[in-house]
Amino acid sequence: MENIRPRLKLVNKGEDVKLRKRKSQLYSKEDESPLNNDVLRARVAVFSVAFRLVNCFLVQTSFVPDEYWQSLEVSHRMVFNYGYLTWEWKEGLRGFSFPLFFASIYKILHLINLDSVHLLKWLPRILQALLAAFADVKFFFLIRTLESADVAKWTFFCHLCSWFTWFCCTRTLTNSMETTLTCLALFYFPLSGSTTHSSKKYLLLVALAVVVRPTALIVWFPLLMYHFWQEDNKLRLITHNYIPIGTLAVVTSTVIDCLFYEKWTMVQFNFLKFNVLHGVADFYGSHPWHWYFTQGFAVVIGPHLPFFLHGCTIAFKRYKILLVAVVWTVVVYSFLPHKEFRFIYPVLPFCMVFCGISVANLKAWRRAAALALLATNLVAALYTGLIHQRGTLDVMSHLQTLCETSSVSTPLQPDVLFLMPCHSTPYYSHIHCQIKMKFLECPPDLGEEGYVDEADSFYSDPLHWLRTSFPYKSSLPTHMVLFDVLEEEISVFLRGNNFVRTAEIFHTHFPEGRVGGSIFIYERH
Repeated sequence: MENIRPRLKLVNKGEDVKLRKRKSQLYSKEDESPLNNDVLRARVAVFSVAFRLVNCFLVQTSFVPDEYWQSLEVSHRMVFNYGYLTWEWKEGLRGFSFPLFFASIYKILHLINLDSVHLLKWLPRILQALLAAFADVKFFFLIRTLESADVAKWTFFCHLCSWFTWFCCTRTLTNSMETTLTCLALFYFPLSGSTTHSSKKYLLLVALAVVVRPTALIVWFPLLMYHFWQEDNKLRLITHNYIPIGTLAVVTSTVIDCLFYEKWTMVQFNFLKFNVLHGVADFYGSHPWHWYFTQGFAVVIGPHLPFFLHGCTIAFKRYKILLVAVVWTVVVYSFLPHKEFRFIYPVLPFCMVFCGISVANLKAWRRAAALALLATNLVAALYTGLIHQRGTLDVMSHLQTLCETSSVSTPLQPDVLFLMPCHSTPYYSHIHCQIKMKFLECPPDLGEEGYVDEADSFYSDPLHWLRTSFPYKSSLPTHMVLFDVLEEEISVFLRGNNFVRTAEIFHTHFPEGRVGGSIFIYERH
C-alpha cells in the first residue's frame, strides 16, 4: 500500500475539476432543436418562397370556374363596382370573407393607381403562393420535431414534388386556402410527441378555414374529437377554446356577410340548406359513391400512392389519427353525389407524412424511388400547369386588347358573346374595363316547373337560339367566342352575318363533350 500511495495524484481543492462533456440526447435535445436553428429556418424559408413563386408562374392554366367566380370576380366587383355575381351570391350561399382578402389588395392597387390587369391577375396568386410557402415551412419543422432529420427531409421532398399540390396551391380557390390553413393548423395541433402544439392557435386557424370553406369542418372533425378525448381538462377546453373561438369565427364572418349583402344572412346555414338538404350541388354533376376510392383519391395523390400505402403499414400506430382523418374525409365526401378532385385536397399533407416515412425506410431503393417520384410528378405538374386547359385564360388576354378600342370614341363598341359552357372563362377580373360581355348562364333549378337553363337551351338547338336571340343585325355582338366543336353547327349563322374567324387558341389535347381542343374568336365585319 505504501508503494501505491505515491502513485496517486490527488487533485488540489482549489483546482477546477474538468468533466468530460457527454453527448447525451437527454441534455442536448433543446440545443439541437431544429426550431432553434436560425440557419436551417432561413434556408428552408428562402427555398420554399423561391419554389412556390416559380410554382406560381409555371401554372398558367385553368382548373375550375370557382377559382375566379367565387374569388377574383367577386373582389373585382366589390372594389370597382362592375362585374357579374353568380346565383350563389344572390341566394347568400357564399361568404365575403375570402373575396374580401383579395378585394383589400385590389383596393390598395386602385388607391395607388397601379390597378393594371396584370397585377390584378397575378398579385392574388403571388400572395397565395407566399402563404403556401409559409405552410410548407411549418410542415417541414413539424415533421422535424416529430421525426428524425432524415424522415423530415424525405417527407418535405414528397410534399414539394406532389403534382396536385403544385397544380392547386397557388390558385385563388377556397380549397387552396383551406389546405394552406389546414397545414398551418397541423403545426399547432397536439399530435403525440409534438413540441409546437397550441390549442388556441390551431383552433383559430381551423375556424378561419371553416369561414373560408364550411366543409373544412369535415376534415377537422375527427381531429377535434381526438383532441377532446386526449385532453385532461375537457370542460376547460370547451369553455376556454372551442366555444369562444367558434363563436368569434361565426360572429365575425356573419357581420362581414351582413355588411356586404346589406341584409341579415347566415351563409353557413344557407350553404348547408342548398347543397346538402336540397341537393342543389347535384345540378353540376354527380358521380357513383365509390368514385373517390376508385378514381378521385388515386388521381390526387398520384404517383405517391404506393408509398402512402407502404407508409401506412409502418406508421399506422404512431399517426393513426391522421389516417383516420383521411379515411373519414373520403368516406363523408363519398356520400355526397357531387364530387370533385379538389374537395379532398386538404388531406393531401396528411398523406405526405406516410409517404415520407415510406421513402425514408426504403434504404437501398431510396434514391431510385425519389427519382421515380420526381420524374412522374414533374411530367404531370408541367403538363397540367402549362398546357392542359390553358385556352380559356389565353383568350381573355386576347380579348383584353379590346379595351383600347372601347376607350376610343367609335360608332361600334366591343360587344363579346361567349358561346361556351357557362363560366368557362374568367370575366372582368381578367379584362378590367367595362366592355359589354355576355355568357350563357346556368343557375340551377330552384323549384321552377319545367326549368331549362340558358346554356342547355342554347345547346339543344344553337341555330334556333341565335336566330331568336338576335333577330336584327343591329342587335348582334361584335365578337363571338366558342369552342371548335361548335363551329360547324353554327357556321351558317356566322357566314350569314359576316363573322370572320380572327383567332384560334389552343385549349387542350383532350376535348370532351361541349369543350373542344381549341377556342375560336369570330369578329363581325
